[in-house]
Amino acid sequence: MQSVRASRLFVTALMGIAGILFILPFIWMLSASFKPELEVMTYPIQWIPKSWNMLENYTQVWSGTVPFTLYYLNSIKVTLMATALSLVISAMAAYGFSKVNFKGREAMFILVLATYMIPHQAILVPQFMMFRWLGLFDSHLGLVLLAASGVLGTFLLRQFFMSVHNEIIESARIDGANHWIIFFRIGLPLVKPALATYMILRFIWTWNDYQNPLIFLRSDALFTLQLGIRKFADFNGEFYSLMMAGAVSAILPLLIIFIVGQKQVIEGVASGSVKG
Repeated sequence: MQSVRASRLFVTALMGIAGILFILPFIWMLSASFKPELEVMTYPIQWIPKSWNMLENYTQVWSGTVPFTLYYLNSIKVTLMATALSLVISAMAAYGFSKVNFKGREAMFILVLATYMIPHQAILVPQFMMFRWLGLFDSHLGLVLLAASGVLGTFLLRQFFMSVHNEIIESARIDGANHWIIFFRIGLPLVKPALATYMILRFIWTWNDYQNPLIFLRSDALFTLQLGIRKFADFNGEFYSLMMAGAVSAILPLLIIFIVGQKQVIEGVASGSVKG
């Protein structure tokens, strides 16, 4: 008993130390964004600034020569639309592959999973040509459609839909419910933890996406935050306090979306580890 308790304390202490090491760069970034430029690189590191320059730094980021606010709003628009559309498409596909019987269902699902093994860089040229032909090049709609398909989301949600007992589905069918009613009123409420998990993942992937906006956007007014930060670095790359203020601003939505959805994520992990 004592050995088990000692091992638990050791693992807890080890994980605590690892957690502190992982969070230190973020703390330094936050601290640097509050400092005057001359104090950013002082050694030893001053975690708490001696003099505060927070208001000036963040004002320069949001109201400077680079339209940071516009890029921020563009990213919010694209990310929210792509996340919502991807959730709907992935959930519908997952329900179809798990609860709707049709010929060739398993073969088609394997084919969908196989597309996940294709590197995204291998299909960039066909995507580029197709989007130009469809008139979706240099538009936010094109970015949303690029991020809307989610093989991982389909696979993840299918596993949760598989855990929904078929007796529940059959009872609803006997009561006259069709697949749409079962999907929206029974299926989705039962897989909310998985939806929250995939929502966070898709939000983070789309928000941090640099490659697709770089290739499929040309107009400066349509740039997302990732391209905006690159442009901001070209103008202010030598001012680390401003760069850190911009980086802190960029990750705030990721922190908010995780804090809001973490309860559902924990429930998803817990329910996914229990069988039956």
